Amino acid sequence: MYDARHDAGITILRFVLCIKPNRFSQSLRRFSTPPPFHPPLTMTHTTPKTMHAAVVHKPGGPSALILEDRPIPTPDKGWVLIRIKAFGLNRSEMFTRKGASPGVSFPRVLGIEATGIVAAAPGGEFKEGEIVATIVGGMGRNFDGGYAEYTCVSAKQVQVVDADGIGWDILGAVPEMVHTAWGALFSSLLLKKGEKLLVRGGSSSVGMAAAAIAKHHGAFVVSTTRNESRADLLRRSGADDVLIDSGTIAEEARKRFPEGFDKVLELVGVATLADSLKATKKNGIVCSCGILGDKWVLPELDPNFLIPSGVFLTTFASFADPFSAGPINTVARAIKDGSMQIPIKTFKLDEIVQAHTEMDDSTAAAKIVILTD
Repeated sequence: MYDARHDAGITILRFVLCIKPNRFSQSLRRFSTPPPFHPPLTMTHTTPKTMHAAVVHKPGGPSALILEDRPIPTPDKGWVLIRIKAFGLNRSEMFTRKGASPGVSFPRVLGIEATGIVAAAPGGEFKEGEIVATIVGGMGRNFDGGYAEYTCVSAKQVQVVDADGIGWDILGAVPEMVHTAWGALFSSLLLKKGEKLLVRGGSSSVGMAAAAIAKHHGAFVVSTTRNESRADLLRRSGADDVLIDSGTIAEEARKRFPEGFDKVLELVGVATLADSLKATKKNGIVCSCGILGDKWVLPELDPNFLIPSGVFLTTFASFADPFSAGPINTVARAIKDGSMQIPIKTFKLDEIVQAHTEMDDSTAAAKIVILTD
């Protein structure tokens, strides 16, 4: 997901997936505890006292993101201060900006991922100067996140990145995108070599990453897009075939692939979920982990009518799998050498409003990355 309101998505599907509310709540709390509050850090000669950050004071459109100076946060033991060099944009952040993410208070620095350099790690988990990446864990929601020059996050949500010869644009693109795509494909869909995979919402960054990864692992990939002009882009990203999505594709999919798909990655969300289930073969699996369709709830949902007999429905949440589970180093190198084609579009931090506008309008056709330098 991206991460877009995974908590809400699981709540919608809870009774379908047999997730117990108390276990879900405990899991969410475990990963979203805000960092301890401390007064401003006593700085060394190499660290400034303040940082630039894009702050949302009240929900709204892209112009709600205001660039301002803020004190650099202080890490306690178990937390890491990262000097951010790049971060990717995620649609969940668009919904948070609009005030649609429950439990988020304002003002807030958004951002559920970041890549950069360790500035301090009091617990000794990382060495100062190491290049690292971080995702979720409450950042950008429960406490200030990655839309800044520095962020302070739990060491449990940080991993070292092999950055040898790889640019910050690529390093900033991969963490959440790859973690979500990899987790959905292999933890939730249990994808195997030779299986037919449908990626619903294929022109999203997660969709393109999923297609590239699945193709690399020997799957036959069919991606969907509403825009016919993006078909070649999807093929370059790993799709063997492309379906133009008018809102319903099951009938056309069954004509081309009469047996249906072994696995379906549903990134549009509940708006197209019923149709995606119809395109899935018996004993196949659908993983719904996106809200590209901007629809949250299926009213009066009856799983007996929604889910075809013998088809399985699941989901994926970024906080459900350890961050280290996703091979971000491998994918970053594959993007660099061209063996995986995932387009990236970069902006500067002071262009954050323009970047969010393109994300809102779905015009980028790429993973949007903000560079802080």
